[in-house]
Amino acid sequence: MRERVVIKWGGGLITQKDELKQPKFEVIESLADQILACNRVGIDIILVHGAGSFGHLKAKMYQLADGRLRGQESNQLGPLTQDQAIQEVRDDMMELNQHIMNALTKRDISAVSLPPHQWARETGANFEGSLEYFTRAPKGITIVTFGDVVPCDGSKEFGILSGDDLVARLATEVPDVSRLVFAIGGVDGVLSAPPSKAGPDELIEILSPGDVFEGKHESAIDVTGGIGLKVTRGFHVASHGIDVIMVNGGVPERVLAACKGEPVRGTTLIHNQ
Repeated sequence: MRERVVIKWGGGLITQKDELKQPKFEVIESLADQILACNRVGIDIILVHGAGSFGHLKAKMYQLADGRLRGQESNQLGPLTQDQAIQEVRDDMMELNQHIMNALTKRDISAVSLPPHQWARETGANFEGSLEYFTRAPKGITIVTFGDVVPCDGSKEFGILSGDDLVARLATEVPDVSRLVFAIGGVDGVLSAPPSKAGPDELIEILSPGDVFEGKHESAIDVTGGIGLKVTRGFHVASHGIDVIMVNGGVPERVLAACKGEPVRGTTLIHNQ
């Protein structure tokens, strides 16, 4: 029986997060190799990728996470209207997604992309949207989706649906998911000290609710919650009996080992029953 694993590629892993629309092609290619390796050992992948510099910079400038701004405030954000910014962010995300799809198809990986603005509404862990396409996908198909600007009801009108919220529903509602792997950039997992000051001993190998960890993220550009949201959603998934681990995506063999359920350097999230 084939396994199914949900993987989240962090935006800071696959893009230069402080340079507008700069993908890390070598990282993307290497991570695509790991998906191919998973397929070859009977693991089907649902891939969710972050936005990095393809989404966060413009979304932050135009306050898209806050929804519709009205009055004078809405005219003081930059040269674009919010509606124009939404379209640009969506176009940019489709461009990043195409880079990823190219890397997959180049390896003859059968992959389908499902942009959230085409099937999802609302934001947060309880966003609306049928997961039928994910649950009914044939064996051997890699489904790809990503954080996106989605429509919202009421006066908000739109908002940012985080990839971390996507993985929380996908891992718990799609059948046969055995584990959730967060592939993050620059660090080996969740740390007990700021990344700039952390040594090898600051890696938290087992993280439980209530444990103290370094939750700082790049608030200057991040619009979706950083490491704290990943941990929160990870605990939710772990409470359903699904393995959850964060690893350094810059070390590709760790991503493969995590997907296979093998021992690997990283942070395992557990939920105390």
